[in-house]
Amino acid sequence: MPSSLVAPVPELDSTFAALGDPVRRALVARLARGDATVGELAAPFDLTPQAISHHVGVLRRCGLVEQRREGTRRPCRLRVDQLARLGTWIDEQRRAWDDRLDALERHLTEAEATL
Repeated sequence: MPSSLVAPVPELDSTFAALGDPVRRALVARLARGDATVGELAAPFDLTPQAISHHVGVLRRCGLVEQRREGTRRPCRLRVDQLARLGTWIDEQRRAWDDRLDALERHLTEAEATL
């Protein structure tokens, strides 16, 4: 059984919490298409650039987004490696549950055969 099933994975907690907000999920989806500044990220929302900056800050702190300086611009970039870590954890959980359900099915089939 993978260790992530036994023990919590605290470094993923903040990432899942950040993705619990629909605005932040939308920002991640937008950044998956390419880098963007806070102003560009704010355009489709009825939110101030300051509110978008707050959401970007949450995504930065959990490691999903990085920001760099390019002259006066500060484009944001999605950290795909962190998304991959989430995907790996989710895949581990799915495999573990598939294994458990397969074992349950085998047990029920064997129990039924003995009746």
